[in-house]
Amino acid sequence: MDAPSLRERQKEKRRTRIYNVAIDLFKQGGFQATTATDIARASNVSRGTFFNYYPYKEAVLLDYGAQIMGRLRELAESRLAEGVAPAGVLEEVWTRLAEESGQERDLIPPLAYELMNPSPERAHIAYQALPLSRVIELVLRPMQQAGQLRTDLSLQRMSNLIADTYLMIALRWSAYGTERSLAEEMRLTLSFLMEGVLRR
Repeated sequence: MDAPSLRERQKEKRRTRIYNVAIDLFKQGGFQATTATDIARASNVSRGTFFNYYPYKEAVLLDYGAQIMGRLRELAESRLAEGVAPAGVLEEVWTRLAEESGQERDLIPPLAYELMNPSPERAHIAYQALPLSRVIELVLRPMQQAGQLRTDLSLQRMSNLIADTYLMIALRWSAYGTERSLAEEMRLTLSFLMEGVLRR
């Protein structure tokens, strides 16, 4: 593979700078209060340049979420390769996601909205960027192969249902809060869900 050109490296460096500045602004001032103009100004680029890299403000969050998903997939693959039981790996992945999400409570609603965006194109882009169901499917597959999962639902359907449940619980926790941390809420939720997917 050819090494990236100087122009490509500069573009990637600029994108990284815009991304880092945007995430810092979202954390400091809130996602809703931060505008594309704010991000462009703080990144020392024009508003048009910002939109060249991110067609809408929420697209920055998709990069943020995609990085989390990448780390979760690496965690799942490494733990499965070490021989950890899939149910234990799923719990680790689930807990790590809850811990990361819980640190940035205000970013959950706009991320969730992208996954449920009325625009099919934007919802599809978000689904591709945030493949939680595919990480879950990776972890559950050995359990299916061992005959441990129920057979009236496909592996993909079960994985999607678990991922969708995560999204709704996280959204409710972010909007209304509870006395429990998101990690604790998700621990209880996963326990309930796994009772529903195990074969009787």
